[in-house]
Amino acid sequence: MIPPTPCYVVDEQLLTQNLKILGSVRKETGCRILLAQKAFSMFSVYPLIGKYLDGAASSSLFEARLAREEMGKEVHIYAPAYRDDEFGEILKYSDHIVFNSFSQWEKYRAAVRECPRKISCGIRVNPEYSEIETGIYDPCGEFSRLGVTLSNFRPEELDGVEGLHFHTLCEQGAETLDRTLRVFEEKFGRFLSAMKWVNFGGGHHITKPGYNLALLKDCIRRVRDKYGVQVYLEPGEAIALNTGFLISTVLDVTENGMGIAILDTSAACHMPDVLEMPYRPEIVGAGRPGELQITYRLGGPTCLAGDVIGDYSFREPLKPGDRLVFCDMAIYSMVKNNTFNGIGLPAILLYGESEGFRMVRQFGYEDFKTRLS
Repeated sequence: MIPPTPCYVVDEQLLTQNLKILGSVRKETGCRILLAQKAFSMFSVYPLIGKYLDGAASSSLFEARLAREEMGKEVHIYAPAYRDDEFGEILKYSDHIVFNSFSQWEKYRAAVRECPRKISCGIRVNPEYSEIETGIYDPCGEFSRLGVTLSNFRPEELDGVEGLHFHTLCEQGAETLDRTLRVFEEKFGRFLSAMKWVNFGGGHHITKPGYNLALLKDCIRRVRDKYGVQVYLEPGEAIALNTGFLISTVLDVTENGMGIAILDTSAACHMPDVLEMPYRPEIVGAGRPGELQITYRLGGPTCLAGDVIGDYSFREPLKPGDRLVFCDMAIYSMVKNNTFNGIGLPAILLYGESEGFRMVRQFGYEDFKTRLS
């Protein structure tokens, strides 16, 4: 089949390669690895992911339910605060519940203890150390709302708490984890020996080329052996890193001081991290501005003046009908896309070497309308 555009395409073989790397880390260290659904929630591949990983990490009731229904393995949940009207359902779907504060733990611990299901509870801590330079992604920045600092930690209220959780990384390597762990241990290590597990959170770029897998394994083993705890990791990007593409069609080409190409793909709607993070996705066969023969500014079809993907150069002039393929578009794309301006959502396809392209889902007017009232 010829894929319609715009569409997300996830390559099953590339996804499997990532999962095999993660599976090897699990096997060699005894750690447990969870899919962080906030980065990638394409549940049609949850059965495949479940063959290699231990379950999924959730940030909401809906994510927890999705993980339970579509993967059926361990379900962990963490949120800055829980809603009273949702907590009963959270108990139904979750195996681990991580609380952001001791006040939340105090509020809900009776409900956990009364639940007929065995649920392991933990506290998220803030070691007040990170190497993230972009403030919006730094969970340890000044006045952070995420996690309990040492000065606010309440050892006297740990009865029933079985684990500690921290998340301080964002697209970072094992060297950063190693340095972070030493700060974490200095501040909270005294409490770990009484715990059953510790969760290193996400942000680990485990499947990125050049990642120091040996150091990651050493970090896991060291903490495991020193404190006698089960180690969890919950990467998101690492699961689907470099496995997805966004195919777009050029609708029009204009001129205003430079060539401008209008695509059927919107940065604001279909790849919001391009504006939010921000970052510049690579395009197959394209280069940086001025690198190749002709440079264009690529923009989306919305009325937002800033709906611009970026400036790219090409060997040949672009024309309406040309297709462009954006790389690494599985993560933080489907989970964040929207229908601003009534722009339709991209179709979702899988690609396999033997089967070729397979349509997973197409979206239409009703998907736009039912988000409104």
